[in-house]
Formats: sequence, structure tokens, C-alpha cells
Amino acid sequence: MDTRIALFQRKEIRKTLHAGEWWFVLVDVVAALTDSANPSGYLKDMRKRDASLAEALKGGGQFAPPLSLELPTAGGPQKLTCWHTEGIFRLIQSIPSPKAEPFKRWLAKVGYERVQEIEDPELATKRTRALYRAKGYSDAWIERRMRSIAIRDELTDEWKKRGVKEQLEYAILTAEISKAAFGLTPSEYAAHKGLKRQNLRDHMTDLELIFSMLGEAATTEITRTKEAQGFPESKAAASEGGTVAGNARRELEKKSGRKVVSRENYLNAPESAKRLKRGEDA
Repeated sequence: MDTRIALFQRKEIRKTLHAGEWWFVLVDVVAALTDSANPSGYLKDMRKRDASLAEALKGGGQFAPPLSLELPTAGGPQKLTCWHTEGIFRLIQSIPSPKAEPFKRWLAKVGYERVQEIEDPELATKRTRALYRAKGYSDAWIERRMRSIAIRDELTDEWKKRGVKEQLEYAILTAEISKAAFGLTPSEYAAHKGLKRQNLRDHMTDLELIFSMLGEAATTEITRTKEAQGFPESKAAASEGGTVAGNARRELEKKSGRKVVSRENYLNAPESAKRLKRGEDA
């Protein structure tokens, strides 16, 4: 499943591919256009005051209704309410915001880019790199992040071939690797960094990304070598792969005298830089 975070005026809009087109998380759109602290509540109020929107959200008329689609979050896969591009255009009509017109143009551009990506898949990779640059990441970090995505894709492809059920079992296996590699599950790791809905790996340091990649690459290799089949055998391989990364992490920590697992993330980069200059453990 292809899921990404797009940016509209520096606001994150999560989207996922479904039936060949982008579907956008409804509360993200509402938050971006209204700056509401409670986008879910704002959306409920919109349903009450706009009968035609409420009907469209039920799938009335020409609109396909919103769908509950599974997207990755810091705490693991979660089902979120998403709507297709046409539905989002209808939603915008009911939001009295000066950002509505720029958002329509942004939405049309995103849809057009999807058509381009179907014709030339390499464009998707280029746009992902551009998005990270726009958020302020260095080129070196982006290279590692792109590599981590490729390693993750290779692992999930291996799981799929071996009969592991997507999403729920993927999340359990990922947690198994993370626990063995870092001593924390992804949800515990996100809480450690003070993240909410942000993607955990987008807020990892260089070393955290490297050991995350090592754990998943080792799991892929062990899975293949042992010809693991199904969930129980894949779980054992995941634990062993994570342990490879965990042992390497502990060895580095012993030699360097610094912890790899940190509270550092992109959101508090200035404070992180201060800590590093002071030589403090994050």
C-alpha cells in the first residue's frame, strides 16, 4: 500500500492509494483549512449544518462515500476516514476559509501528479525527496531515509510471499524487530520522542535509521535463509533479525559511551543540537 504525507502550506495531509487514486484523511484536510484544534468535532458540526454534505458523506448522489482505510501511524497501522479527490472538493465547499481556493489548486496538482507517476514511477521517488527537502532534511539524511524505505519494502514483500497477513501481522512483526533492536516497540519509541501522529522514522537520527535498517535487512536475510513460512516462523525470524541490530547497537553504545535511542527528532532539532554540543545524552 502506497501511503504518503503531503504538505499544504506546511500542514501535513496524509493520503493513501486506493483503487488507483489518492484518498485523503478527512480530519487532516479540515485541520489544514480551519486550523481547528478539534477537526473531528468541526467535521461533525459541518454534517449538522449542511444537509447536502451529510448526504454526500453517506454516499448519496454522485459521490462514493468516505472509506475507513488503514494507514501507518507512529503507534502502528490505524484505520482512518478518507475521501477521494472529488469528495474532498465537495467538503471544501462547506468550509468558509480563505485557504479554500489555494487548496483546490493544490488538490488538482496532486491529482495530476498521480497521473504522471503512473506513467513514470520514478517521479514518485523524486517527489518524495523534494518533500523531505521542503521540510528541512539534509540530503545525506534523505538518502538514508530512501534506503530505509527500500529495505522495508523488500521485507514486506518477503512477508507477503510467505503468507503473512498484511497490516495487523506486519505491525506485530515490526514491533518484534524494534523491541529486539532498540528495547522499545514503535508506539513506545514514538512516545519516547514525544510524537503523536508523525511517522516515527521521519524523526529518527542517522544512527537510529541505520540500526532500524540493519534489523529489517537482517530479518529479510534470516527469513530467506531459514525459509520461514507463515506468521509464527516469520515472528521468530523477526526476533532474530532485531537481535542482530540490538547486539550491534549495544556494542556501539559500549564503545562510544552514548545511547543510540534518543529523544531527538526533527521537531525539536534546535534543542537537540544544543544537547549534542553540550555532549549530553539525549
